[in-house]
Amino acid sequence: MSSAFDWRAKAACRDKDPELFFPVGNTGAAYQQIEEAKAVCRTCKVIDACLKCALDTNQDYGVWGGLSEDERRALKRRAMRARRSQSMQMQI
Repeated sequence: MSSAFDWRAKAACRDKDPELFFPVGNTGAAYQQIEEAKAVCRTCKVIDACLKCALDTNQDYGVWGGLSEDERRALKRRAMRARRSQSMQMQI
């Protein structure tokens, strides 16, 4: 049986302290921590699978697929707006 998390065995973060990817907040020291986590993500072969997993499983916290919590929320909002706009165009 395949899991949404099968990619983790190949992830660049597998040998890192998981706390690096779950900063408290997004300013000051937490901002630096987010940037360090993203640097690990940029070296990862499965960054896209990680991001897809985070979006598919509604991961609200941490850095996943190279994106912070705020960046994933913004991505979801843009996707929702695009779907709504497309839906509206189809009704015209």
